[in-house]
Amino acid sequence: MKLPKEIFNGFLIFLGIGLYFLLMNVLGLADLFYLRTLNVFFIFWGVNRTLQMNLLEGETNFVSNAVSAMATSVVGVSLSVFGLLVYSYARGGDAYVKTLSETFMFGGNPSVPTYCICLLFEGIASSVIVTMMLMLYWNNKYAAD
Repeated sequence: MKLPKEIFNGFLIFLGIGLYFLLMNVLGLADLFYLRTLNVFFIFWGVNRTLQMNLLEGETNFVSNAVSAMATSVVGVSLSVFGLLVYSYARGGDAYVKTLSETFMFGGNPSVPTYCICLLFEGIASSVIVTMMLMLYWNNKYAAD
């Protein structure tokens, strides 16, 4: 059975983000917040890959491609946040998240679920932005009504 391209590409986004953050952790760069923001490039890559696959299949409907792109990014972001949830508990739970939040935008002492829910909302917002940007980029390839 073949996985839908949205799930497959979302999983590739998850793998890219996961490997990127593990590499940053190994290299001792995990505390540099500006390097954390580069994970958006993995979302761009995965969503663009889905849109290119849709074009190769002859799918030129703007709305269905936008839904496909959004689904890809949401799958990638959701899997990444779930991976962070599991990784955070494996590394010490709230104590580990406290070290992350010192260089991030959280105030106080967020718990693991609070941290992950906030990152999920941030990720979904970035998914919408990435989808809109790539749909505008590929706009001339789609039939408009």
